[in-house]
Amino acid sequence: MALTIGIDSGSTATKGVLLDGSTLLRRFLCPTPFRPAEAIEQAWHELRDGLTEVPFLTLTGYGRQLVDFADKQVTEISCHGLGARLLMAHTRTIIDIGGQDSKVIKLDEEGNLNDFLMNDKCAAGTGRFLDVISRTLGASVEQLDSIVAGVEPHAITSMCTVFAESEVISLRSAGVAPEAILAGVINAMARRSAHFISRLTTEGPVLFTGGVSHCQTFSQMLSSHLGAPVLTHPDAQFAGAIGAALIGQRQRRR
Repeated sequence: MALTIGIDSGSTATKGVLLDGSTLLRRFLCPTPFRPAEAIEQAWHELRDGLTEVPFLTLTGYGRQLVDFADKQVTEISCHGLGARLLMAHTRTIIDIGGQDSKVIKLDEEGNLNDFLMNDKCAAGTGRFLDVISRTLGASVEQLDSIVAGVEPHAITSMCTVFAESEVISLRSAGVAPEAILAGVINAMARRSAHFISRLTTEGPVLFTGGVSHCQTFSQMLSSHLGAPVLTHPDAQFAGAIGAALIGQRQRRR
């Protein structure tokens, strides 16, 4: 076996995979702690536990330069395209919404990087924004799909995290149902994301990755605002880590 490990040290979550060819043997996921290096070390030890050979390790994400034992360090943009293609062949566009940023990555027919856009200057439209508003209403992001199912979204005017939080509190005081507010927040996020994505000429198939991709309601609303199908995958949050492991395979072959 030519085993490789990819670890994606994100701002809010640390993801890791153990890869054998195109087969995911192990997965690692935990919230990124105050010291991100600790989560990287934990992922490294858990993913290689019990192996007779030491896998090639590739790091990506915000914390990729925080430890000195990796064989290679690469940017997230390089990794997400490769990881997306393994999860869903023929992917041409990747929409990645993580904890602190959002990315749109365009691939050519062979899966090579063609163009990309990145927004890491504002928390609006990211997992952080969704988490803050959800907690303001006493819910968690994991509960959103069940809470807002069949609910008519209430209009949300502000997409600044601070002002949106104040608006949500005012709406609750005015008697607006929290389910309708949450549906409105998701819809506003999806509309903002679609506007951001439209700045790049995109083609299908479109794969939605990152932690927010677990919210099916967001995927559906994003698809509606884009006017095109938006697909996801159970391992979509691991796309960056998968791509890092694939880059490790290439490096190892050389």
